[in-house]
Amino acid sequence: MPQPEFHTKLVKQFAAELGFFYCGIATARQLDEDARRLENWLQKGMHGQMQYMENHFDLRIDPCKLVPGAKSVITLLKNYFPAKQQENDTPRISKYAYGNDYHDVIRAQLKTLLQQLSENIGEIHGRGFVDSAPVLERSWATHSGAGWIGKNGNLITKEQGSFFFIATLIVDIPLIPDPPFTKDYCGTCTRCIDACPTDAILPDKTINGSQCISYFTIELKEALIPDAMKGRFENWMFGCDTCQDVCPWNRFSRPHQEPAFEPIPAILNLSTAEWEDLSELQFREIFRNSPLKRSKYQGIRRNLQFLQGS
Repeated sequence: MPQPEFHTKLVKQFAAELGFFYCGIATARQLDEDARRLENWLQKGMHGQMQYMENHFDLRIDPCKLVPGAKSVITLLKNYFPAKQQENDTPRISKYAYGNDYHDVIRAQLKTLLQQLSENIGEIHGRGFVDSAPVLERSWATHSGAGWIGKNGNLITKEQGSFFFIATLIVDIPLIPDPPFTKDYCGTCTRCIDACPTDAILPDKTINGSQCISYFTIELKEALIPDAMKGRFENWMFGCDTCQDVCPWNRFSRPHQEPAFEPIPAILNLSTAEWEDLSELQFREIFRNSPLKRSKYQGIRRNLQFLQGS
């Protein structure tokens, strides 16, 4: 078996053993078309106060600037759909944040994957990324054959819907690329557009990030959420899953098998009153490994007060 084919087989074998349900490969190249779309989106100010999205523009569009001599971009998908979900009357938290921080969990798995490849192939230079670096992961996912970008801006697969994390591993060895995904199976469906509480999903497949509930509850660092948003959050305290919950493709979602993503009991069980009574010390202890720490205690308090109308 020629080396690229054998190496590709190893990549997919090791990825599956680490619990990634999809592993696809694209040839490393500059993403010119995606760069134009990103630049236009930024110029319209749809990133709000997420200034980090303006940084390192050249790195976002060219993997060779992240990994010198890059030959292949590996896309990996990790399911996070929970078997248990919150009660209807509790402050709502996006499902991706039920368990331990996915950055830490998947970053460690990418490190393991790169180490396994180096041990079985030889010296490999590479870097792994999971939603924390200038990488256009959804674009690479479509180029690697994973799925299509839905009207809600999420990557969607026919097999699993969209409740999964996207990880990217850029390496300097040639691998056999998968055929890109070129079809769009959203069709005439507009459920996500119609259901969005803050009208953040535009008809032309553009997401106004500065209008999204996830933006207001996680990214916005100001002391107050704009009054214009009052009564529109549908009890979402951290993130928002509305556009995914209504997506017909998510009828194919199945509970994940990743122990680190098992829900922190407090997320499923705390009532509004118990959230409000939570001290900062208790918050830090309970959520020390959780994505909720990104909003910090004061951010969660602000979001709770906003939901209560005070």
